[in-house]
Amino acid sequence: MDVWGAYWRFKVAKMINISIPGWGNIEIENIVLDLNGTIATDGKIPSEVKEKINSLSDKVKIYILTVDTQGTASEESSDMKVELLKASEEDSTEVKLKVVESLDPSRTVAIGNGSNDHLILKEAALGIAVLGEEGISASAMKNADVIVKNISDALNLFLKPKRLIATLRE
Repeated sequence: MDVWGAYWRFKVAKMINISIPGWGNIEIENIVLDLNGTIATDGKIPSEVKEKINSLSDKVKIYILTVDTQGTASEESSDMKVELLKASEEDSTEVKLKVVESLDPSRTVAIGNGSNDHLILKEAALGIAVLGEEGISASAMKNADVIVKNISDALNLFLKPKRLIATLRE
């Protein structure tokens, strides 16, 4: 890439920069969110969660990556500044991993709760497992860097990054 190309990328790239003692500097360009059980309960995304995601979308690119178990993904995300990506049930774990790999895992955060999220939680620069009303799989919990009680807490780690620093500093 030439100097002007690098300059242009620097000027237009949306990014969250967080310096964490013991971890170093994390440059986040993408947040990949699972839908059901993570940002939605019974297929419905609360308005507070939509507002937080839309706020974060001004800073990073947001993807909702889902099998769409409840069949509500398109309708629920229509008023959100996100890119919706659907995976089939048969190979959802591998498809989700390929998406994260294609985004540059070193600049990507993955947030999920299910067994089919465990590889993206492990591969991403930062994996956050959400223990919501629909529960959390043991494999998701095992592969996460951070575990939170709900999606609002997960999103707040980037809206209020000192919380993330306090959790991860070594």
